[in-house]
Amino acid sequence: MYRLTTREIATAALFTALLAVSSFAAVPVGSVPFTLQTYVVLLVGLVLGPRLGLLSTLSYLMLGLVAPVYSGGTSGLAALLGPTGGYLWGFLPAAVVAGTVARHRRRGLAGLSIAAAAGLLPVYLVGVPWLAFQLDLGPAAAVTAGIVPFVWIDLIKAMAAALTARTLVNLPLGLPGVSSPDR
Repeated sequence: MYRLTTREIATAALFTALLAVSSFAAVPVGSVPFTLQTYVVLLVGLVLGPRLGLLSTLSYLMLGLVAPVYSGGTSGLAALLGPTGGYLWGFLPAAVVAGTVARHRRRGLAGLSIAAAAGLLPVYLVGVPWLAFQLDLGPAAAVTAGIVPFVWIDLIKAMAAALTARTLVNLPLGLPGVSSPDR
């Protein structure tokens, strides 16, 4: 069994707080709001790696059950089970995928960009079917509502997360995760 260090717990908590703050700037775009959450989820995975990234993201989802930290200041089980809940659930594998791919690639911009782009896939793969089910949409309508308006901006957010992660993992901050030898 692996024990978490105080530094790992504190760093995961810091990124949980960043994720919570990133949800407050929400711009409605149809059924799914535009936020900076995707950027931060990808950053969490890239910087913390899959294990701590999962912990940080799961902490965010649990925090949202009792505090208004989801998009637009919402909270509670209804938000996790509502039309956009699938995107929130998709954050868990997104952080793991981004962290895992980053672990197996060089920490340069190209490797981190590929890892961040790979991390977008689970968000869509969980979020879009969930949206379709909740709103009784067909596959084409779900893709039109849940991916088309967001894919280009999400790719820009993925590149921004890669740029930020490259800077953070190369700073002598002692962050646990991808920047650590054991990752």
